[in-house]
Parts: sequence; C-alpha cells; structure tokens
Amino acid sequence: MPAFEDLRIFSGNSHPKLADDICDYLRIPLGECDVFKFSNDNTFVSFKENIREKDVFLLQTFCRPVNDHIMELLVMIDAAKRASAGRITAVIPHYSYGRSDKKDQPRVPITARLVANLLTVAGADRVLTVDLHAGQIQGFFNIPVDELSAVQMLARYFKNNDIGIEVASATDAGDVKRTRDTARFLNVGMSLVEKHRIGNEDRVEAVSLIGDVKNKTALIVDDELGTGGTVIATAQALKKHGAQDIYCAVTHPVLSGEASKILGQSDVLETVVTDTLPVPDEKHGPKLTVLSIAPMLGEAIHRIHGGLSVGAMFES
Repeated sequence: MPAFEDLRIFSGNSHPKLADDICDYLRIPLGECDVFKFSNDNTFVSFKENIREKDVFLLQTFCRPVNDHIMELLVMIDAAKRASAGRITAVIPHYSYGRSDKKDQPRVPITARLVANLLTVAGADRVLTVDLHAGQIQGFFNIPVDELSAVQMLARYFKNNDIGIEVASATDAGDVKRTRDTARFLNVGMSLVEKHRIGNEDRVEAVSLIGDVKNKTALIVDDELGTGGTVIATAQALKKHGAQDIYCAVTHPVLSGEASKILGQSDVLETVVTDTLPVPDEKHGPKLTVLSIAPMLGEAIHRIHGGLSVGAMFES
C-alpha cells in the first residue's frame, strides 16, 4: 500500500472497531479527534491534528442511537469544513432511513432525502456507502455517491465453504436485482417471495412464491436484517414449497429486538452478514456469521484518494 501523506481517517462513536480495521488495512493510524456530548446533551467535535487541505474521510455508520450518530457526523463534517479540509468524504457503511425513500402513504416524509440534504448542507463533498436499500437514494444527493456492494463477498463465502446453493431467493420485488446478481455470481437460478407488510408494524407475511425451490438448497438474499420477520416469512414460504436447506445472506445486521433469538430457532441453517453495523456479543449465535467489510471499504478509500476506479473493484 502506498504512503498516504494527505489522507486522514477519523471516526465517530458508532463503530470504532471498523475504523481501526480499515486503518489496519491501509496501514495508517486513525486520526485523533474528540467526539462527545456536554452535560446539556449537545454534541461537540474537535480535531486534534492539522487537516488543512487534507483528504479527510469521516467514518460513521448509522446504528443505534441512529439520530445521535447522524448528528455526530453532521457536526464532524462542519468542523472539518471549518478546519479547511481539502475534501470531506462521509463514509456511511449503513445508511439509515433508507426505507423511507418515497411517499407510500399520505402525509409521510421522505426521510432518506432529508438526511441526504443535511449531509450536503453540512459540507460533505462525497459519500461512500454500502448497499443502499434503494438505488434511487443516490439521486437524492447533489454530490458524488460511491455505493459498494457486498453481494460478491457474501456469495463467495458460500462458494468457498462448499455450501451448494441451488437457488437464490429474493424477499420481495425490491430485492430482485441484488438477488439476480447473487444468483449470477453463484451460477444458480432464483426465486421471488411476494410479501405483505402489515401497516407500519415490523411484521410481514409471505403471500406467494415465484420459482422452483423444491428439494433445493436456497439462499435468502436481503439488504437489511431488522426484526427477522422478513427472513422468517421467506423461509416459511420456501419450506412450504419444498425447499430442503435454507441459508441467508444479508449486508446490514440491524438485529432489532429478539431477532437473533428468532433466527436461532428458525429453519435457517446459517445467516451470514457483514459488520457494516456493530454486532454486540449478546447477539452473536451459532447460526450467525459476521464477515469484515473493512478490506472493501479500505480499498475503496485507497481508490478514491488516488483517483482510481471504484467500480473496477467489482469487475470479474
């Protein structure tokens, strides 16, 4: 890895381990900064080194408490801008509010666009993220957005471990492209489970299944694992239609509530996720495998800093 004299990476409080792992990949030290709250609950940021005209990358994934971590990143961006940073890239492995990407009910917000506006107004020059919930979110920004995909990394895990996936299954129509890319990488067929979300509740039910899964080993593909309801409903539909073994590959392990316990008791033999979000020890289980996203993000940072193609990372 070349020397990065003008590159600086700083981290908020959301995922310090991921920041350390990225810096280990790049073989550079993590930048020093203070990010904390005063007693009045106001967020404060102070960079402890000179960043004038430097290429600054600010790592902050949007995990719980989501709103606090978004505010931290906004204040970090403003502080970097006022410190005369040459370029500011917001590295957001998991972009929360991605599900709020359109008005699907009367009198509701498009919060994904609101967050994009906040990041831009704060002073970010570009955004680096992983597997947005919807591709159109890139269009919410008036600055460049580099969206990485964990599809190949997750699919390669099953290939390298000789798990004979025979069909990739989308949890809904919105995940068809991600599932098709997974199926193409594994050279298998695909199926689609039509689901119905019950109002604004975190509950879903499978309605029908398109595709042949009978006596096959199926891989459920999704971008985000929240309560586990979508995965469970999909697994039940696959079992109902004769699937033999079921695995799951998801990029973002939100793991809300009892999701880890529910998955552990389900028909899913193994769920493979990345560490775009921190997974607490109490949510680890024998059926959960966490892959590091740090090498991918580190390589992307290297390429952005050096003016190289990010897309070339995924060319086979």
